[in-house]
Amino acid sequence: MQVTTKKPVSMPDAFVILFFVMIAAAIASHLIPAGYFELLPETVNAAGETVKARIDPNSFQLAAEQNKAVPLFGEGGQVGFLNYAFEGMVSGDKMGAAIGVIAFILLTGGAFGIIMKTGAVNNGILALIAKTKDIDFLFIPLMFLLFSLGGAVFGMGEEAIAFCIVLLPLMLALGYDAITTVLVTYIATQIGFATSWMNPFSVAIAQGIAGLPLMSGADYRIVLWVVFTLFGIVFTMRYAAKIKKNPQLSVSFASDQKLRAQQQDQQSSHFGKLDAAILLLFVAGIVWVIWGVIARGYYIPEIATQFFALGVATAVVAIAGKRMSVNESADAFKQGAAELLPAAMIVGMAKGIVLLLGGDQATEPSVLNTVLHYAGSSFDGFSSYVSAWFMLIFQSVFNFFVTSGSGQAALTMPLVAPLSDLVGVSRQIAVLAFQLGDGLTNCIVPTSASLIGCLGVVRVDWMLWAKFAWRLQLWLFALASLALLVAVAIGYQ
Repeated sequence: MQVTTKKPVSMPDAFVILFFVMIAAAIASHLIPAGYFELLPETVNAAGETVKARIDPNSFQLAAEQNKAVPLFGEGGQVGFLNYAFEGMVSGDKMGAAIGVIAFILLTGGAFGIIMKTGAVNNGILALIAKTKDIDFLFIPLMFLLFSLGGAVFGMGEEAIAFCIVLLPLMLALGYDAITTVLVTYIATQIGFATSWMNPFSVAIAQGIAGLPLMSGADYRIVLWVVFTLFGIVFTMRYAAKIKKNPQLSVSFASDQKLRAQQQDQQSSHFGKLDAAILLLFVAGIVWVIWGVIARGYYIPEIATQFFALGVATAVVAIAGKRMSVNESADAFKQGAAELLPAAMIVGMAKGIVLLLGGDQATEPSVLNTVLHYAGSSFDGFSSYVSAWFMLIFQSVFNFFVTSGSGQAALTMPLVAPLSDLVGVSRQIAVLAFQLGDGLTNCIVPTSASLIGCLGVVRVDWMLWAKFAWRLQLWLFALASLALLVAVAIGYQ
């Protein structure tokens, strides 16, 4: 008698998920009419500050010519369904749009390919572990706190991609996994981002559009930052302890084992002077990046160039120390970039969703504008508590299509802020709903370039991440809902 065994159900690849989302977006472009808004002119307020042009929430109208439905194939630069991959990858500019993030991921991956190939990071990690075996329990809470603070103070997000590369070998050596690495870095930044009291890329822009004093309402947001950060630390430490006790419980166990084997293959016999020189150079490069972000406002183009320069400098030192040859350095760069190519491609394809819906420009006819208008209008007629909660849900869903904090603020706040006046919710609460909905859903949506970049560098497929992260997302949504209900109860202004 032949015994048949069931094959394990394989999870759909992230490319497959995005493809079906593309189909839905293309169908929506045929069923939902395109609309657009007009902008209010730029003005100067009583304090002498320039108020930038913003959407007039009462100006929405459907386009006279409904010719934005997506064709199967576009010609002459037109966006068609079959064009979504190419158009998504080349869309935007170098300042954080798809093409900029793709270049950032590839260049940074190549640079770290050189750094990791030298073996200095692995040797340094093993030497560090040998000397700090008794205090490794402090590592996770300290790192989580620092990254959360980075997200809150200066909107750290994309930078977490590079730090995932840096910290992954250390996490694996300490007995943790790739998931823990993403929790300590990227998830921490998004918790800080979502509860920030001063982030110039989200709360400041949203408050400016809503007509609120910049950085106002900081007291309650600081409380939320403390609460959410403590929750994140406890959640991460409990998960990390479980994985350290039984590594096979990790959804990333298979890929982690391959990376551990690579670390052992790259390990030298001991930690020497050349390793120390490479690590000192590496630390100097990280300090340069942090200084650039904080003091000079460096963003994706500058950060990518800094890491590329760090990779070149590392190659020079390794070649001079006879650790690597010139050709081996080039091969390491190509290998590092190649390993991150799938993540870079997903970033571009995810942008195709927005393009199929007509783009994210408020003044250009698009399905996205129509959805935004009718979703915002649906808040009317509910109690202040329900309306505030609906605002959170709306911002959370909308973040799937526009993951940029500043972009989402520019699109949604001109509509949601006046609506909050009608339903009895303060504009400060409307801004808070935007923050929480935008920042926290970045922890799971596959359209987030930063999330996909982080998952790519730690070799975790998005579906595996979703299998793990849905519980975390439910907890964060519950905390966000409670935070908004409390804000309504205390009359948060």
